[in-house]
Amino acid sequence: MNWLKSIGEAFYNAWVPEKRYLAYLSGLRMTLLISLFAVILGILIGILIAVTRVSSRHTKSPVVKLLNKLAVLYVTVIRGTPMIVQILIIYNLIFTSPNTNPVIVGAVCCGINSGAYVAEIIRAGIESIPIGQMEAGRSLGMPYRMTMTTIILPQAIRNILPALGNEFISLIKETSVISIIAVNDLTKMAGYVGSRTWDVIPPYVIAALFYLAMTLGLSKILSMVEHRMEKGTRK
Repeated sequence: MNWLKSIGEAFYNAWVPEKRYLAYLSGLRMTLLISLFAVILGILIGILIAVTRVSSRHTKSPVVKLLNKLAVLYVTVIRGTPMIVQILIIYNLIFTSPNTNPVIVGAVCCGINSGAYVAEIIRAGIESIPIGQMEAGRSLGMPYRMTMTTIILPQAIRNILPALGNEFISLIKETSVISIIAVNDLTKMAGYVGSRTWDVIPPYVIAALFYLAMTLGLSKILSMVEHRMEKGTRK
């Protein structure tokens, strides 16, 4: 029973004294803000890249062809290099000012990384829609952009929602690496508490439980959204 008491004391010291629970809550708030803005940025980048790559197959415009090559390069580089290296490069290349908002730093770094993966997911979703859908829209006199935004993309997003959900869950967990650039996210604050208690295991276990709660909650929300969309499709 002594070992149980020791574990209990270790977790108590990692949570209660000096109101250390506030450090976790502060880090959790930072992680949630960064994740939210990174998801928004990742979706915007992903849609732009995916539509550019798909559109390049239906046009002879040299501008679109050039943009497609840049999009391919972006996806290749981002998916082929570690996220932690990308964060260090982006941070030291762009965010050199000490007064830079940490939420902006984390969101931009994570959003740029996520955008490459979201782009491939959306591109696969667009290409899964029968070509007849595009032809039907164009035959009704709708321009390519309107057909894509009002007919193709809504159907594609419905098909790729589970894959997008998995990407967003992964993004929440991957935000932990931004602690390397001194952003006070949940992982960073857990390390701070560990430096105060001289026992790093309990703070990191507490942080892991927070991450687990976030990912399970998001999984549940996505499951409910998928269920509602399936019911709407059957109607």
